[in-house]
Amino acid sequence: MERGLFWLPLLVIFFWLAWMGWSEYQKIEAYRRWAEPFDRAKYDIYAVLGQTGKTLIWGKPTRSGPIDLQSFSLDRVRDIRLLVDKQPVTLESLPTKGKPAIEFSFDEPESPIQIPFTEISLAAQWTRYLQEQLKIVN
Repeated sequence: MERGLFWLPLLVIFFWLAWMGWSEYQKIEAYRRWAEPFDRAKYDIYAVLGQTGKTLIWGKPTRSGPIDLQSFSLDRVRDIRLLVDKQPVTLESLPTKGKPAIEFSFDEPESPIQIPFTEISLAAQWTRYLQEQLKIVN
């Protein structure tokens, strides 16, 4: 009886971990199908991002596919910068910790858009690439 009480929590933890793994796998498969038509795409737990030509589309990943999708054209963007913990940073001296996001500012009086990332280095790569794309567009 004592052994059964000892193994029951471990069994529950095992099934919970298996379900979490299956759930994450479903998110990645849904992202893979969503990302096929894009020239460039990224997935992480905070957001999915895809680029086709001058158009960027992003949303939140779920098992059934990305939700809350939003898009805009690089033609409307005035400035792109990398934020870490909501503070702008230079791409030459990246911090090692913090919550990164790419911020897009527009000429219109609309609010800037921030797309969150999990890794600072990946956010920096995307920022460099998109800044180059912005130079080509403008």
